[in-house]
Amino acid sequence: MSEQGQTLTASESWRAPHLSIVVPTFNERGNIELLVEKLEAVFPQLPFEVIFVDDNSPDGTAELAKEIGQTKPWVKCIKRIGRRGLSSACVEGISSSNAPYVAVMDADHQHDETVLPQMLEMVEKEKDLVLASRFLDGRTAEEGLSKFREFGSNVANAIANLVTGVKITDPMTGFFMLKREKFEKIAPNLSSEGFKILLDIIATARNMGSPLNIGEVGFTFRARHDGESKMSPLIAVQFFGLALSKMTGGFLPSSFFLFAAVGATGVVVHLLALTLASGVFGFNFTNAQLFATIVAMTSNFHLNNMFTYADRQLRGSKYWTGLLSFYAVCAVPAIANVSVAAFIFEQNSLFYFAAIAGIVISIVFNYAATRIFTWRA
Repeated sequence: MSEQGQTLTASESWRAPHLSIVVPTFNERGNIELLVEKLEAVFPQLPFEVIFVDDNSPDGTAELAKEIGQTKPWVKCIKRIGRRGLSSACVEGISSSNAPYVAVMDADHQHDETVLPQMLEMVEKEKDLVLASRFLDGRTAEEGLSKFREFGSNVANAIANLVTGVKITDPMTGFFMLKREKFEKIAPNLSSEGFKILLDIIATARNMGSPLNIGEVGFTFRARHDGESKMSPLIAVQFFGLALSKMTGGFLPSSFFLFAAVGATGVVVHLLALTLASGVFGFNFTNAQLFATIVAMTSNFHLNNMFTYADRQLRGSKYWTGLLSFYAVCAVPAIANVSVAAFIFEQNSLFYFAAIAGIVISIVFNYAATRIFTWRA
């Protein structure tokens, strides 16, 4: 067999990969060719494969990866249509591998590929999982992160260590390697939502009673080579949802906590609209409650579309049909909301208590029903 960095002919022998490197991508066309070259330089002899998992990037990332794969068969691409999200991309990529060891890294060159051999040596020996840490032995991520983002990362690391029950320096890293057999045991219990798959893997294994033997290697977090960072407030919100989910042992999905958080903002919107309708527009309580319910439902739909169901976000005409679907699904609990609130108000004249009581009865039903009918997977 020719060396890993050379083009293979059809007549040359093939060896199964010893290592699969999963790289989730979205609009990373300017990064992947150079990344392949760097990985070939790191593993000139070892049989490995690179699996790009692309969320249908409009910049042609998947098309370029497939073009490279025509001359370098160890480069593969899974192009996902109608599915988005870093965690689910990692799960799908790892699940497609049959190599005994699997690594996950970003495409943007911020992760130092030269530490991969050290990580592989550690998982080949005694470790179940090895993470590449931006903060081991006093390192900082100042080259690749702003001071504000580094502060946020440190806060998130503290929360993640609390959730996982494991003291590690960088539980939020997206650069790690593990035994595939270990992953397959916990994969059915992993969340397909969010962006922090490592936290999910460690916490899930612990909740299943099979904590992982974890090692760390340090690396210098580099500046992005090309393209734009995917970091956003959405990632922070989804991280806290995942953390809360894992605190319940995964009993409640992270999307439920996000839905409930959006519902909490809906309470504020509802009460403000109720005050406006009653105090300014002069509506009676029943009509004011109906008006406030519609306003809050509209606000909840928009925020859930942005945060709770970001991986299946509705756009264009689907946004408006989704809004109508949301109204329809929530109609029954909304009617009950108004009726119960009006009844309590008539009995006790407790204005805001009556409004809140009406809201509470609809939350669980709305979550389950809209997940099925409005944001269908």
